[in-house]
Amino acid sequence: MVTLSRIYTRTGDGGQTRLGDMSQVAKTSLRIEAYGCIDELNAIIGMIRLATASCAEVLTRVQNDLFDLGADLCVPPDPDEQEGDKLRVQPEHVQYLERQIDRINGDLQPLKSFVLPGGSEAAAWLHLGRTVCRRAEREVWRLAAEEPVGGAVVEYLNRLSDLLFVMARAANDGGATDVLWQPGQGAQAPRDESN
Repeated sequence: MVTLSRIYTRTGDGGQTRLGDMSQVAKTSLRIEAYGCIDELNAIIGMIRLATASCAEVLTRVQNDLFDLGADLCVPPDPDEQEGDKLRVQPEHVQYLERQIDRINGDLQPLKSFVLPGGSEAAAWLHLGRTVCRRAEREVWRLAAEEPVGGAVVEYLNRLSDLLFVMARAANDGGATDVLWQPGQGAQAPRDESN
């Protein structure tokens, strides 16, 4: 269990912060940016939980798993690290998401077009979460191009964005009230001659 007795430390006032291995880095480092995006995503999932009561158990687990993922990113992998030495996202985390995707997607109407973010309030929040998840994934890939990253981290984020997408469709009456993309619709609108 983590005990936080003091909230402010003043160590970050000069633009530096410490990682989980106690190494000091700039607050603008790729690693800080990556797990900062994870923190933002987790906050949005908190908002999603307020907007919908469905899948509360799944979303609670996802929020907890995102803290694990942030802890994984906070401690750079060590080549001499043994399995179980550090808190790392595991393939089982990814497999859990895949099972949830398959379960939810099995009840959805088939897609006939790309889906625009919207429909119900819950679906709109889920789509926002999906887009932030994709951004977090891109930030982790940017980090991975420069520094080591735990193997299952990007897989988890990739699956999570898929889960949020199918959850958004489920929140739109199983896809029945999805707002579908209509290619070129704006180009075919009648001209307004009043201007």
